[in-house]
Amino acid sequence: MIPADNRSKLQEFFLIFIIGLLNTIGPFSIDMYLPAFPEIAGELHTNIQTISLSVSTYFLGFAAGQILYGPLLDRFGRKKPLYIGLAAYIITTVACGLSGSVAVFLSMRFLQALSGSVGAVAALAMVRDFYPPGKSASIISFLILIISLSPMLAPSAGSFVAAAFGWRSIFITLASIAFIVMLLVFIFLPQSRPPDVSISLRPKPIIINFKNILSRPQFYVYTLAGTFSFAALFVYVAGSPGIFMDGFKVSAKIYGGIFALLSVGFIGASQLNHALTRRYKSQKIFRAVIVVQIMTAALFFIGVINNWYGLAATLVFLFIILGCAGLSYPNAAAVALAPFADNAGSASALLGFIQMGIGGLLSSAVGLIKIKGSFPASLLILITSVIAAVILLATAGRVSNTVEAEADANVFH
Repeated sequence: MIPADNRSKLQEFFLIFIIGLLNTIGPFSIDMYLPAFPEIAGELHTNIQTISLSVSTYFLGFAAGQILYGPLLDRFGRKKPLYIGLAAYIITTVACGLSGSVAVFLSMRFLQALSGSVGAVAALAMVRDFYPPGKSASIISFLILIISLSPMLAPSAGSFVAAAFGWRSIFITLASIAFIVMLLVFIFLPQSRPPDVSISLRPKPIIINFKNILSRPQFYVYTLAGTFSFAALFVYVAGSPGIFMDGFKVSAKIYGGIFALLSVGFIGASQLNHALTRRYKSQKIFRAVIVVQIMTAALFFIGVINNWYGLAATLVFLFIILGCAGLSYPNAAAVALAPFADNAGSASALLGFIQMGIGGLLSSAVGLIKIKGSFPASLLILITSVIAAVILLATAGRVSNTVEAEADANVFH
């Protein structure tokens, strides 16, 4: 771990800012084109439900990229794989904008995510490189604040770009943003951990390494519970065009405003978590969040199937659910990664693979359930919240006596 004592406040700001920018590549790639769904569907001769599968395709490609980049980031250091991945992202993003059919568009979205996922893997690994486990949840909350700007800015920006220049220009804009981020990484980002030539890139050692990581109860319990809790965000993103533009018949511009409004729940939760981690341990915060999330999801689903809620009530429930997601992710990730230092890249990659893979599969169910409105999303959010709680309760005895000890043991690694 790189000590923080020698970094100035300005260096600390730039470090967190650039790591945060790397983490925004994924959210911008997901959020910016959402208001253009009707236009994309019309030009590619399909419907919004089919185009929503491009969100799921992105999540699945992002998940696969986690496994690809984890060992590379440990073997070659953080920066070289970043340059390669970002360059490939730029090329595939332009290809998305040039797509002439649904099949090509979905394929390019997968490749776009596969290459661009390097930013998220490297960012999470570098948090573990630069900061001890006791502070990592707080740092991740700061990163979420930066990430949370994307749903406030991206849909509105995407709506403007699509209206002015067409939906294809959105992907040209995304490629340009990635190029700027790559320049900032090259100029300002320090190397957090040197290359480790002992890390093998042969399949068998990589699989063994991942197996060893998965064998730690602290890792798999909080990764799985956190994944199913955080899946509410994936389901919401994939289902939101159907909820608001199909169900409530709002325009693309109003949809962008709604998306930005709901992101405030995510932002507020991340900042609340920054304060909470000063008084409570991450695992305690996570458990409390699960309780709130299940209660909210149950009330939301019951109201949806009984036609109780209009637009305002739907916004309130989704606001709370997104707030729970903003609290669950940093705390679950911090606890899951606490036992790892030397192979933080691989551990971060495996966590991301599980999170994005499960999230992608669940979000695809939104497009496969051929019912308009809030029903698909509300059902899936309730199911994933219950699964998270069951995992946490069923495995409580396996990690209750080891989380604190393992985290403390690595603070001075």
